Amino acid sequence: MNLHLLDLNLLTALDALLREASVSRAAMRLRLSQPAASHALQRLRDLIGDPLLVRSGARMELTPRAQALRAPLAQALDQVRALFVPDAFDAISSDRYFRLMMPDLAVELLMPPLMEKITRVAPHVTIDVVPWRGPAIFTAEFARTIDLVISIGDAFKGFHRQRLYVDSDALAVRRGHPVGARLKKREAFLAARHVAVVIRGQNEDLIDGWLRSKGIERRIALVVPGYIEALHVTARTDLVAFVPRRLIAALASQLSLLAVTPPLDPGIDEQYMFYPTRAQMDPGSIWLRQLMLETGRELDRRKM
Repeated sequence: MNLHLLDLNLLTALDALLREASVSRAAMRLRLSQPAASHALQRLRDLIGDPLLVRSGARMELTPRAQALRAPLAQALDQVRALFVPDAFDAISSDRYFRLMMPDLAVELLMPPLMEKITRVAPHVTIDVVPWRGPAIFTAEFARTIDLVISIGDAFKGFHRQRLYVDSDALAVRRGHPVGARLKKREAFLAARHVAVVIRGQNEDLIDGWLRSKGIERRIALVVPGYIEALHVTARTDLVAFVPRRLIAALASQLSLLAVTPPLDPGIDEQYMFYPTRAQMDPGSIWLRQLMLETGRELDRRKM
């Protein structure tokens, strides 16, 4: 291929198309119109000699050639970007796109105050939050798309970590629950019907592994994929949810919930911020990390 004939803008278009597997979503990512993104796809098809995206029912799928291009293209673009990393990050004028991965409880607790800060000092920056996935399914290819991870103390390869805040677990019940405060007693706790939270990449609710180590099995009546769903269910039923105490406090008034201290204390939960080693000296990443750390420490100062 004659590189003089290659428009390098097509590489960023190709990267967006391969990441999103959708012309419309790629257009949003690139801040282009959909016809412009479609035109770029056609030029890429002609250039590479492959359709790249093909329709399968109601959705688009990547061809094998497109799948093979994803990792080397992302790596090549990372290297090109590194050549032009500025010495400073101008937040007020930046239109940078940051991708964060976190569970729903972190979205609820951290994103409103974080976005208030970002809106004030960097109004053109875009934050894209994607659902949490555990280290077992946190692939190297996916990791290259992530700027920050919020998680408990699991290790993410190629990422550094800093502690954000601490939490503890409590039992969430609706106001007027027929058992209520009696759940502090082991007998009532074991007799209750529980909501388990099994996040993508996990085999069970983390609290159940801890309870089993104590020789205890609780009665699980419902399994949901997130803490917010668990609290919405407990707010309208007599089910009980073992969830982080700060999350209960954040939604207690809205959902009419109470926090009950469980009969067994699993101790504190430490929430961490993970950031890619490759971005350690990147001014934009440093700026976002500082804002996130500030937000986490503000939360940490509040009484649980």
